[in-house]
Amino acid sequence: MTTVTVDMAISLDGYVAGADVTPDNPGGDAAEPLFAWIHELASWRERQGMTGGLENRDSELMREWFDATGAVVMGRTMYDTGERFWGENPPFRTPVFVLTHRPRPTLVKEGGTTFTFVTDGIHSALDRARAAAGDRNVDIAGGAGTVRQYLREGLVDELHLHVVPVLLGAGLRLFEDLGAERRDLEPVALVGTPLATHLKYRFVK
Repeated sequence: MTTVTVDMAISLDGYVAGADVTPDNPGGDAAEPLFAWIHELASWRERQGMTGGLENRDSELMREWFDATGAVVMGRTMYDTGERFWGENPPFRTPVFVLTHRPRPTLVKEGGTTFTFVTDGIHSALDRARAAAGDRNVDIAGGAGTVRQYLREGLVDELHLHVVPVLLGAGLRLFEDLGAERRDLEPVALVGTPLATHLKYRFVK
């Protein structure tokens, strides 16, 4: 059965992006520490068609996520801010389903990544991603607003957080506007490195 995951870097004070996210400022203001460590990992660089990088536990965890993920769902803002950075050979190498109110033909990129633009809601996007993923996971990649929609509907099975030792002080928070209903989680894994503390939780159904 397909597992629906959320895998995100997050600051110690709960932000997954800085303030003022735009296509020219995709991570938001002052958010470099959230993402810079990822871009130095060998597994990330491989996915970008580059060589070198750090071969460490962080890189292993990133590679495990890539290998386990068979389809991705993201919001239109994440797509718009990432399109130029990802280029013609995006790192996903799986079908990606983009939630949007602005229809656009499916884009076929190098390396196996396709971007399909879904206009009929989060459930439709998830159903299409499940069908595409086969026996691998579906990851709800972001941004924060898209992840919150899936969390509010109870559609996420596992939460993977990479807690970066920085206090951003402002930006986009992940855990807000989730409704008043309590949700319990059980810890699955904890890995600490100098770059991040990697936490994996499973929602108790």
